[in-house]
Amino acid sequence: MSEIEFNNQKLPVDEDGFLQEPDKWSDELAAFFAKHFEGIDKMTEEHWKLVKYLREYYLKYNIAPPIRMLTKQTGLSLDRIYELFPSGPAKGACKIAGLPKPTGCV
Repeated sequence: MSEIEFNNQKLPVDEDGFLQEPDKWSDELAAFFAKHFEGIDKMTEEHWKLVKYLREYYLKYNIAPPIRMLTKQTGLSLDRIYELFPSGPAKGACKIAGLPKPTGCV
């Protein structure tokens, strides 16, 4: 397991950069992950809409949502999600949302 430094804290991440302590997540950390791991300089309203939905779903069900639910609930097409998060909903968006690396969902 690796660590990243953010705001004078060391945060554990897995080998793919996924946060291992989801309770340490914040909007500021999401913006940091977006910029440094995904190359997204500025999070737009659409970015936040998807990230917040992923986060809320995860906190309620302890798993990332299925992709169909993600597109239906956010109103974003899968193509649009890939435009926003080029590495995809699982690798990019879930990482920015502070979720553990998904297995089988999203």
